[in-house]
Amino acid sequence: MPDHDPGLDAPDRPGAPEALDVADPLGGAPLPLGVELTPTGHPAVDAGLARLAALDGVPTGAHVAVYEDVHQRLTDTLAALDRD
Repeated sequence: MPDHDPGLDAPDRPGAPEALDVADPLGGAPLPLGVELTPTGHPAVDAGLARLAALDGVPTGAHVAVYEDVHQRLTDTLAALDRD
């Protein structure tokens, strides 16, 4: 594998993409993603989707616990399908 040339990441290099502007226009408030979730018709899965949808605009530090909970719920739902 070739060595990484740090100059390849320089935004002032001709032809390089501009540096990402990560400044938040709302002064630090989380921006909503605006992702629409389509209901599945399965109550347990839809409850997990609702929990994920509630994260829109919530600081990312709060996401991990919800992701873990939804993951566990979906895992339990899939395991229940195997038992039926």
